[in-house]
Amino acid sequence: MEKILIVDDSILQAALLKSILDDEYDITIAQTAKEGLRLAGTENYSLILLDVVMPDMDGFTLLKKLQEEIITQGVPVILITSLSDVQNEERGLILGAVDYIAKPFHPPIVKARVNTHIKLYNYRKQVEHQSKTDQLTGIANRRQHDTYSALKWNEAVRLGLPFSVCMFDIDRFKAYNDKFGHPAGDKVIAKVAKTASLYLRRSTDFIARYGGEEFAAFMLGDGWDKAFENLKKIRREVENLHIPHDPSISEWVTVSIGGVTVVPKVENSYTAYLKIADSMLYEAKEGGRNQVVWVTEDGKKIKER
Repeated sequence: MEKILIVDDSILQAALLKSILDDEYDITIAQTAKEGLRLAGTENYSLILLDVVMPDMDGFTLLKKLQEEIITQGVPVILITSLSDVQNEERGLILGAVDYIAKPFHPPIVKARVNTHIKLYNYRKQVEHQSKTDQLTGIANRRQHDTYSALKWNEAVRLGLPFSVCMFDIDRFKAYNDKFGHPAGDKVIAKVAKTASLYLRRSTDFIARYGGEEFAAFMLGDGWDKAFENLKKIRREVENLHIPHDPSISEWVTVSIGGVTVVPKVENSYTAYLKIADSMLYEAKEGGRNQVVWVTEDGKKIKER
């Protein structure tokens, strides 16, 4: 059931709105703007109904704050108001409101507008998800990687947490395609992505298809030892899939992995450490493939084999 947040200091008005909508939606009520701002960041709401006239902080101010927060800036907001002049409507729309519902409420109009904007919100989410997802593997694509890595890197800088970056790709993949064909190669890419995803499932983990048979991943909060062990498990599990390769080249399909762990500072950049991870991947391949090469927080290089 879709969730709606009603922010209104009037118990009577909020209860009336709830009675109109709660047969179709899961309704939460906040009676102050401060409480509304807090609740908006703790749940996945599909819509916020926001009263314009409230004490301490009016609806326009709260709307501006919601638009500034990454978690809530995409959630549609309908303003509830008895104000009918064009100037206030214009102000709300400029600040990012998607619609107005005027008091006194007319239940069919309330339902119709709410239903419309929730449908639009869900459609937009679906389109955004598709634009950030690699269609072959179902994991994030490079576009999503570039956006999300910047957000999580900044979080690591702010909190002083270890951040591990890695890159890996499928060994001798061109030879595999030449031997078995591109459709078979696509299946291998999908299997490797699925296997790696099983070990990168936490909210602090991320994996994306970076391009072709290459993947990028990062982990927030783990020291180099845990990150290194986790990526070794991925390498072993891919080998244990026992996907036959060209026997003249390799018995099974395998992956090589390079990574680095750092506690990032403001002056550091994610891109620079991604390049270090890529150079460790190159070393893994030069060293015989099917292995993990890592750089620890203190700059020490660790090789699996």
